[in-house]
Amino acid sequence: MDKSDIDKHDQFLRLYVQNEEALFGFVRSLVISLDDTREIMQETASVLWRKFEQLDSPDDFRRWAFGVARYEVLAFRRDKARDRHVFGDELIAMLAVEAADAGEGHSAEVEALQHCLTTLPKKQRDLVKMAYTQGMRIDAFAKSLGRTPMSVYKALHRIRMALADCINAQLRPGGASA
Repeated sequence: MDKSDIDKHDQFLRLYVQNEEALFGFVRSLVISLDDTREIMQETASVLWRKFEQLDSPDDFRRWAFGVARYEVLAFRRDKARDRHVFGDELIAMLAVEAADAGEGHSAEVEALQHCLTTLPKKQRDLVKMAYTQGMRIDAFAKSLGRTPMSVYKALHRIRMALADCINAQLRPGGASA
């Protein structure tokens, strides 16, 4: 592999990884099962790589990838047409537009949440981190803090409300900047 191939590969990987979560959500919103989503994502990644040289600008990657994914969903649907639980072409087109719009908003929300989490006092940030650790039970967590589960629930509720206000302020046109 020469230098230009390595650079092309690196650029593709950066762009793909940066957009993979939104692309997955987009595809997931258009098909019924998680297994189908994974299958379509694999084929989409393969097509994106094979056709990467056709991309005009890295700034267009997300829109281009969503378009490729949409065609892969349609191809998948055609292949599975005998299944009575498959969406029609019109519905796929409608859902694709809705999901693409929602995906854009989701990215902004995630960025706003990440910013707002950094504005929390350390104690509250640690409480949120521990409460949302996979497998963590609130009763065990509260006991380790010497608190009742209800007091932890109430504290988390207040923190979530503060985060919601902060996120809304971040997302409002002319709102606080990150």
